[in-house]
This record gives sequence, C-alpha cells and structure tokens, in this order.
Amino acid sequence: MKAIVLNEIHEPIALKEVSIPEPSTGEVCIQLKASALNHRDVWVQKGLYPGMKLPCILGSDGVGTVVKMGDGIVEDLVGEEVIINPGMFWGENPDVASKDFVILGMPINGTFAEFVNVPFEYVHAKPEHLSIEQAAALPLAGVTAYRALFTKAGLLPEEKVFINGIGGGVALMALVFAVANDCEVYVSSSSDEKIEKAIALGAKGGINYKTEKWSKKLIKEAGYFDVIIDGAGGDNFASLVDIAAPGGRISIYGGTAGNISNVLPPKIFFKQLKIMGTTMGTQTDFDIMLHFVDKYEVEPVIDKIYPLSEAKEAFKRMEDGKQFGKIILKH
Repeated sequence: MKAIVLNEIHEPIALKEVSIPEPSTGEVCIQLKASALNHRDVWVQKGLYPGMKLPCILGSDGVGTVVKMGDGIVEDLVGEEVIINPGMFWGENPDVASKDFVILGMPINGTFAEFVNVPFEYVHAKPEHLSIEQAAALPLAGVTAYRALFTKAGLLPEEKVFINGIGGGVALMALVFAVANDCEVYVSSSSDEKIEKAIALGAKGGINYKTEKWSKKLIKEAGYFDVIIDGAGGDNFASLVDIAAPGGRISIYGGTAGNISNVLPPKIFFKQLKIMGTTMGTQTDFDIMLHFVDKYEVEPVIDKIYPLSEAKEAFKRMEDGKQFGKIILKH
C-alpha cells in the first residue's frame, strides 16, 4: 500500500510503498478514504513532539471502510463506514491521561496510508450528515475542542465565548460547537479575512490581535467573556485574563506563541478565574462529541483537499499558516 512514512526527523515528506498490515486480535483493518492534517504532524516531522519513535506512518485523523477484522471481535463491522478516535488508552482517570495514552500517527502507525489497523473500541460509525472529507476533519480537533469547551469549561447555552486565533482546526470546531450551543461568540486573528469568515460561520464579531490595546477595544465593544478558548499562550495570554469575566474559565490546549510570562496574579485571583490545561479527550468525551455533532448536524470547516500524493504541499500550507479549516488528504 501507499503511505506517508517518516524515517528520520526533518526528513522530507514522501509517499512510499509499504506492506498492508494484518489486524491483530481485537483490531479492525480500515481501508481509508480520507485523512486530515493536524499541527501535530508538522511537530512530529520536526522532532518537536515528546516520545518520538520512528519510523512511523504519520496521520491521526481518518475515515474509511472496515475491510477485515482480527480475532476476538463479536460484532461484524466489515463494510461499515467508520471514523477513528485517534486518542487511545487514556486510562481510568478522566481528569488526566495515563502514561499508556497514545495518538495515532506516532508512536503507532497512523492514517496517511491506504490501510490502518485500529483497536475495535476506537472505531465509530461515521455521522450520516457528514461527507467523507468532513468526517475525516472531525476526530482530533473535534474531541479537543469539545473537551475544552464542555468537559473543562462547562460551557452553558447563551454564555459569551472568546476564541483566540481563529483559523486552525480546533479553534474552528470550538466556534461551530459554541454557535450550535446558542452562545455569543467572538474571535481573534491576525487576519481580518479570517475574522470575516468566522463571522460568516456564526461569530458575532472579532478583533485583530495586532491592533494596539486590542483587549480594551474588545471589552468596550463586547464586554467580558465567560469562557475563553486558547491554543497559543505567549504574551497575548495576559489580554485573555483581562477580557475574562469575574468567575470566567479559560481553557488552553496549545502553546504555539510560546511561554506565558506577563500575567499578573492579582488579575487571576481577584476575578476568581479558572485556568485549565487540556488536550485531546477521553473515550467518553469522544462519544459525547459525536452525539453533539449528530444532534446539531455540526459540520467541520474544510480548507483545502489534496490527493495523498501531494502530502508535501499540504504540509507546507499548514506550516505557512494559510489555512482556514482542516487540510484534507484524499486516498
């Protein structure tokens, strides 16, 4: 089969011929129809992800058809269209993943291939209202956004939500989830075009974080926010503390802008803020996220679709930060 294999850190992405895997006991073999890029794939390629184990087929998100089953599975899934929960072996504690937790696409072989083997319990029926491409875009970003908004921040209908850095997969999933939950949503970006696109998806407004004293301008326009979702960290995090309402909740799932070094503690404790770290989610988070997607017919945002053979170009688009939504690979 054809697959995107990373043998060494910083190795250029290339399509290679590898053996079709045989499912072990408790696994199903899925013939993949589409997969989706995440920033994680770029970080793995650059050796910036913990627990590096190479060689490995990259890719965490995928959708396809079950074509073969290993021993020990009672239910017959052959011929079923499924999506994959890429976060596996979370453990018993719902608050934090165990040391056994792994994500498809390193250290175990992932979805940038024509076939992949996955433990039976991590495959789920594809939501019927989603296209193949939309379904491929959902798993990693969907579960991360759902956990950040609902499991961690306890988002309620009609609350005010601020999403920092709109354009990436998780931020956009948080936007469509919050809009579906009847919340008033504002966003930020360094691109006015991305802000306009977010408004078209249901955001009430947005602000360019390159604007001088942007947090004060936003407070004047929109007031303070009950829930804030951030995947950047960095110096702008202090402004997120400023725009949080008393008793507000901030979920942070990434650190693309670097370390947080300029937050004044009194702004946190006098406003009784909750700042929560989160990444990925439990099997329960994933199950409830799928139910939410089905109930409200939520659709992930697609940026651009490439054939698997053009994965190198897809990676470059993600590295350049040009995307608005998920970048898809068709198989």
